[in-house]
Amino acid sequence: MKIDIQQHDLVPKHEVISESEKELLQQNSDFDINDLPKIKINDPVVKELAKSHNISAGDVLKITRNSKTAGEFISYRIIIEG
Repeated sequence: MKIDIQQHDLVPKHEVISESEKELLQQNSDFDINDLPKIKINDPVVKELAKSHNISAGDVLKITRNSKTAGEFISYRIIIEG
């Protein structure tokens, strides 16, 4: 029996952002995209996303977490080989 890891309560929502969203993120931030926290391409959530998206190293994920104190918290990670 296979479980969709993205449907698990403890896994936050992961989305691949488009190139235009990536450029906008770069323009509106004071850091370089390559300095984002990393996530490996063989991470289970990335593997699951790869079934429906063309994912490669250098793509950026938008991770949305629900928080009791902060409400909705968004973070970004860059995909790396590994």
